[in-house]
Amino acid sequence: MRWLVGWSSAATAHGERRALLPVGAHLLWGDPDPLWAVGDWRPHEVRVVQADPETRLAVLGVCGATDDQLKVGLYAARGGALRHLTAWPGSYTAVAQVGRRITVTGDLAGARPVFHTRWAGGTAYATAALPLADLVGAGLDVGHLAALLACPDAPEALGTGTPYEGVRRIPPGHALVLRNGTTESASYEPPASLAVAAPQLAPDRAVDGVREALVEAVRARLAAPRFAPHPDGPDRLDPGPVPGMGPAERRAARGGPAPGIGADLSGGSASGTLALLAAGLPGQPGRINGHGERLLAVTFNDRATQGGQDHHEAELERARGIADDPRLHHVVVAAGEEALPYTGLDTLPLTDEPGPSLTLAGRHRSRLLSGGADHFVGNGARQVLDAHPARLADLLMDRRRRHLLRPVTALARADGPSAHSVLVPFTVYRAARKLARTPYATGIAEAARRLREREFADEPVAGGAVDASLAALAWCRPGPAARWLTGEALADVAVRLGDAAHRSPAAGRPGDRRARAALARQAADHRVFEQAAEVRSQRLHAPFLDNQVVLACRALPDTLRVQPGARAAVLRSVLAGAGVRDLPPGWGVASHHPHTAAVRAGLRAAAGRLRQLFEAPLLADAGLIEARVVRTALTAAAEGAPLPLDGLADLVSTELWLRRLLARRGSCWTGAEAPRQRALAQGVVPRARLS
Repeated sequence: MRWLVGWSSAATAHGERRALLPVGAHLLWGDPDPLWAVGDWRPHEVRVVQADPETRLAVLGVCGATDDQLKVGLYAARGGALRHLTAWPGSYTAVAQVGRRITVTGDLAGARPVFHTRWAGGTAYATAALPLADLVGAGLDVGHLAALLACPDAPEALGTGTPYEGVRRIPPGHALVLRNGTTESASYEPPASLAVAAPQLAPDRAVDGVREALVEAVRARLAAPRFAPHPDGPDRLDPGPVPGMGPAERRAARGGPAPGIGADLSGGSASGTLALLAAGLPGQPGRINGHGERLLAVTFNDRATQGGQDHHEAELERARGIADDPRLHHVVVAAGEEALPYTGLDTLPLTDEPGPSLTLAGRHRSRLLSGGADHFVGNGARQVLDAHPARLADLLMDRRRRHLLRPVTALARADGPSAHSVLVPFTVYRAARKLARTPYATGIAEAARRLREREFADEPVAGGAVDASLAALAWCRPGPAARWLTGEALADVAVRLGDAAHRSPAAGRPGDRRARAALARQAADHRVFEQAAEVRSQRLHAPFLDNQVVLACRALPDTLRVQPGARAAVLRSVLAGAGVRDLPPGWGVASHHPHTAAVRAGLRAAAGRLRQLFEAPLLADAGLIEARVVRTALTAAAEGAPLPLDGLADLVSTELWLRRLLARRGSCWTGAEAPRQRALAQGVVPRARLS
């Protein structure tokens, strides 16, 4: 895990200097407000420019700006223009110091969060929450865990908290500003009207903006120096010929990525777009030490649950059709039962926070081991390009009723013909109209009431598109795991929602707000995914979560977003503008995601391990669940009962994370004044009261 950490205090440069250092840190600048980069950062991922001894800028991550552009951004930040620090291509964190004022920028999606906590009369900040919890000896915030399980995509319930008491998070689209130890959260996004939509670009211009942003995001990664494993490192050791294994398979078995750049190639539109852009831009994607290499395209072939199915074979054929490009080297990773969900739970690393990706980490890692040292993934494309169902209410608020015809008609056909399909358009329209006319505070209060009264009957447990869309047409709704929480935990989250409704009587438009919340949820889970499935010496790149790409996608008109097949149409235009027009038949069609079948198979295979996990769960000690109820639900889901599988994944991942936290040894800090490592889960055992 890589992170940065620093602090700001009221002390002057001649004040007391603490003998405290983060383990494995590289000092970027010193007292009175020091900053460190911690972890296995590559040299090009840490850049520092300086205008004078008291004005400097550190950029950590992949940033496409030149040194001159960084200096211009530093001068702009000195005058208070924070947006200049966030508009460069790539995914990075910027820290600007102007005198005793320090500004740390987060990103729009939430994949690069910023955390802070009060410490030693000032404020410590970092891009990871666990080191700050270590620093101040924080305990668990059980109330936050309850909110994370009951309403995972509701900012009103989560607030700015973290699983650690006293450690706070800066919201997406904001920057942390510190002056002499005091903190302030400043938004760098332009203010939006609460009544009417902002002027929208013409569809052609908006799509051109998405193309330019994606091309620049990919180019920023290609322009970075190529990384190759150290020649004397373990990746250099090859056991020689092994029957049935080529060099790539032997390297994957040793646990190291291939040199150069790789990309997921599933046959879907998002990952395929990134692979073709990376392969088609000027320069050789795998160029190392002067030797050109083709881009490594990796396709995951799930033989355990999809083997022989027609739609699966069609997706593989599309992937092979794309990989016919001579600039691509195609690798198909065949996986069996060893790559099912819920496999490898005993070997998971401790992540900064819990997330449902923990249950899929072993499945992802088997694919990433065959990828490149820099590997593109399409995570976030659905959230930034697709229209959240609540955007239908935004269209009604703008009096654009005719634009609802095609999406509601497509929705009626999504679940196949039935006796009630003719009523679906009217039902969806009525739900969208109700949301458009419901004030924000009323919608939040309704979600709090449903939690208190345990009304979860209309949650989409069977995965139907119509049911899921109707449930999403609300300001806020309980999450899939809420049905298994105790009444005490639900009451606590209901109080949080009620307080939020009173604090924010007006909160923008429902569709835009729900879309941003869904993106933040996906970005947070992507961060957990990066840490849980991490392959040594590998970097995962998700350009769809970059600031520049998120902004370009937000400029897409709602009338374009809500049309069936809009994501594939936008990405097809992006590729056409980049010179890629020869796509295989069926490219961009709605993919069949047999996620449910794979999860049920994984639940069956891991049934014994999961029952043991919930024999005496820490979540029950915290008063969040009843162990017997969850064990019964896990057994029923494995047998095919129509239960929300995402909710069970939330419960399992949170319990796993708590156990890793309790089993942890060591600390993030060293030095004469380093705090002793404490059991951060001390608030769980014995039974904790929710706060």
